[in-house]
Amino acid sequence: MPELPEVETVRRGLIPVMEGYRIAKAVQNRPDLRWPLPENFAERLTGTRIERIGRRGKYLLLDLDSAETLIVHLGMSGRFLLHKDGIIREGADFHQSVGSQSGKHDHVVLEIEGGSRAVFNDARRFGAMDLWPTSKIECHKFLSGMGPEPLSNHFNGEYLAEAFANRKTSLKAALLDQRRVAGLGNIYVCEALHGAGLLPTRMAGSLNSEDYTRLVEVIRDVLRTAIDAGGSSLRDFHGASGELGYFQHAFKVYDQEGKKCSQSMCSGTINRIVQNGRSTYYCALCQN
Repeated sequence: MPELPEVETVRRGLIPVMEGYRIAKAVQNRPDLRWPLPENFAERLTGTRIERIGRRGKYLLLDLDSAETLIVHLGMSGRFLLHKDGIIREGADFHQSVGSQSGKHDHVVLEIEGGSRAVFNDARRFGAMDLWPTSKIECHKFLSGMGPEPLSNHFNGEYLAEAFANRKTSLKAALLDQRRVAGLGNIYVCEALHGAGLLPTRMAGSLNSEDYTRLVEVIRDVLRTAIDAGGSSLRDFHGASGELGYFQHAFKVYDQEGKKCSQSMCSGTINRIVQNGRSTYYCALCQN
C-alpha cells in the first residue's frame, strides 16, 4: 500500500495539471470503490475549481471552491493517470505516449479545463473517495484522531517521548499507529528503525530522550530521501505520470533478508520476522 512518500509523489504530480483548474466534467463509471461513492458524486464535482491539493497522512485532499474537499485514498493499486491528446503527463512536460481509450479499471474520470483528463484507475478497488466539508475536514472518519505529520514541526523527540510513554507495544507497532504518527507504513518504519539503530521488537516506551530525538531525525531523513526518489515501486505503485519510484533501490533492510548489513563496521546480516501479520526486516547486530 502506498505510504507517505508515494502519496506525496502523486500529490506533486497532480498540482501542475489540476491545482487552480476547474473540473469541466466528472464521470463516475461505478457506484463504489472500496466503499460506496457519495451521493451525487459526479454532479458535485462537475464545475468546481480545485483550489488546493494537499495531503494528510496517506490521504490526498483536493480542496474545491464548493467548500467541499475530495478525499482520496489510493488503497493497494489506485493511481491517478494524467492524459492530454493521447499522451501521459509528468509535471509540466508531456513525454510518454499512451492509449486514449478508457481502461477497464478507470473508475473515476475528471475532465480538466484546458483538455487534460485525470483518471483514477484502481484494479483491486481497495481505494476510496469521499466528499466532505472543507471546514470540518479533521472530523472526517478517515482523518479524525490522526497523529502529526512526521515532516512537521509538531513531530519531534519530546512529542514522541510523550506519545510512547509507558507503552508496552513494540516500537514498530507504535510507529505504524496512525493515531501517533501520520503516514508511516511498513517499509519506511523498517528503514528508519535500522538507521536509528533500534530494534523493532523493543518496547515503545523503553527509549531515552536521545533515542527519541535520533529516531525522529532518521524518520525525516528517510522520508525526504524517498520523496526525492519518487517513492518505492514494489507492485502497483506508479506516479501520476505512470513513472516508477526508485527508492526501492536504496533499501537498507526492507526485503533484504539474508544480505549483509549496509551499516559501516557492521558484520551482521538482515533478518526477517513477522509482527502483527507483517514482515519486519532488521539487523540484530547493530539494532538494539
